Amino acid sequence: MARTRKIKGPDGKEYDATELTFQNVREHWNEYLLDDGSIVKLKPVATEVMRVEGIYDPQGNPVYILNSTNVVVVNAPDHLKRGEGQK
Repeated sequence: MARTRKIKGPDGKEYDATELTFQNVREHWNEYLLDDGSIVKLKPVATEVMRVEGIYDPQGNPVYILNSTNVVVVNAPDHLKRGEGQK
C-alpha cells in the first residue's frame, strides 16, 4: 500500500506526496571527456520517487519528486595517476 507524507514545496507550502515503488527499466551513463584526457562517467540512480497530490505541470502531467544519488567513475590517463607509494 502506498504511503502518503507531507513535503514542503518551493513556495513554502506543505503538500501531500505519495511514495511510489519503482523498478529500474534502464540506466544510462553520461560520459564526459575532459581537457586533461580523463573520462568521467556519471549515472544518477533513483532512490525514492514521490507523486505530489493535486499538483500538475502545464501539460497536465502529475508532478513527481525524485531523490537520487550519483555514481561517478573516473578513467584518467596514466600521467595523471598517482604512482604506487605516492601520497
